[in-house]
Amino acid sequence: MNPLPQMRIKTLISLTLAAMAGAVALPAFAASTLRCGSQLISTGDRTFEVQQKCGAPVSQEVIGTKESFSIDYRQSETVRIEEWIYGPDNGMYQYLHFEGGRLVRIDSKRRR
Repeated sequence: MNPLPQMRIKTLISLTLAAMAGAVALPAFAASTLRCGSQLISTGDRTFEVQQKCGAPVSQEVIGTKESFSIDYRQSETVRIEEWIYGPDNGMYQYLHFEGGRLVRIDSKRRR
């Protein structure tokens, strides 16, 4: 039996799986960055960096606290959880979530 058709099938399956994995990863990347004018902000950015690039939000609120434990320093600390809202931009609002002064999540929602 000729092994060439089997190799083509395996290659096709591998390429299909790689394309599917890339398609799944793309929305996660898109949700971790936001364009503010000509600047980009990303998860991990500090609050002052976001404010420098995007300006003041239309709403800024402390929505709670969270206990955080540092294994390196063997200590716990309470960090603030904040929600900043930007928009509307074509009816779309951007909800930025910060923990301990770091951007951890970006959500986009359309208000009616």
